[in-house]
Amino acid sequence: MNVTRRQKKVASLIKKELSRLLIEGIQDSSSGLITITRVEMTPDLKTAHIYLSFFGSEQQEAILELLQNKKGYLRKSIASKVKLKYNPMLIFSIDQNPEYEKKIDKLLEDIKKNEK
Repeated sequence: MNVTRRQKKVASLIKKELSRLLIEGIQDSSSGLITITRVEMTPDLKTAHIYLSFFGSEQQEAILELLQNKKGYLRKSIASKVKLKYNPMLIFSIDQNPEYEKKIDKLLEDIKKNEK
């Protein structure tokens, strides 16, 4: 799938604004560190898939549900800062890539240990 320059630019703007909103309104000491790893836009720019990573929190599902509940507020805030023809629908998901990368790193370390 080819990602256009426009999709990348809109994704970057949404990521920047959502990061600011997370820091100001949602993230606290109990939620740990919430990171937006990537934002992917559909070709029509009407849907944004937001992938999140959590560090220092065991309440990932609760935080994800909180974000789902605040979706309207987040969309409205994004619309006021990012001027687009359509205000994109937000879909939040937990990014599985960091766990996958950790597993690969561990396997590589095990292989190195076995070679010695």
